[in-house]
Amino acid sequence: MANAKLLQPFILRWEGGFVNDPLDRGGATNKGITIGTFRQFYGKDATVEQLKNITDEQWLHIFKSGYWNPWKADEIVNQSIANIVVDWAWASGPGTSIKQVQGVLEVVADGIVGPKTLAAINSADQRTLFADIHAARLKFVENIVRRDPTQARFLKGWKNRINDIKFEA
Repeated sequence: MANAKLLQPFILRWEGGFVNDPLDRGGATNKGITIGTFRQFYGKDATVEQLKNITDEQWLHIFKSGYWNPWKADEIVNQSIANIVVDWAWASGPGTSIKQVQGVLEVVADGIVGPKTLAAINSADQRTLFADIHAARLKFVENIVRRDPTQARFLKGWKNRINDIKFEA
C-alpha cells in the first residue's frame, strides 16, 4: 500500500518556500499551501504572516487531511499511482483531480473516492494507468493555458513537475 511519507519530500522539493506572485491564482503560498487553503484549516482570519511561519505539523496536517486522505491513498496499491493522483490534488484540488482520474478510469466522476474508484485503480494494469493519468494531467495543464493564456508562464514548470513523477512497479 502507498505511504504518504514517500510523497512528502517530492512535494516539498517542488514547492519551495514563501511566494506571493500576483499572477498565481493561489495568492500568497508557502511550501505549496495557499492562503485560502491555510484559512480553510486554521480559520478565515489566519494571516499571511501565520502562513509564512507554517509549522511542519501544520503542513503535514493539511497534506494528509486535505489531499492524501480524500484520495484514500493509503488504500492505493501502487505508490507511483498514489503519488501522481495526490500531487494532482495538491496542484488542482482534490475534487478536480479525483473527477479527472475517474474519467480516465471510466467510472462515475462524482469527485469521491469510494470502493468502485479504488477497485478500478487497484485492478488496472498499473503501468498503463500511470501513463494514462500522466497524459491526462499534461492535457489538463495545457487546457488551463488554452483557456487563460496569462498562465502560460507556469506551463513549463507544471510539465517539468508532472514529468518528474516516475512510475515504479
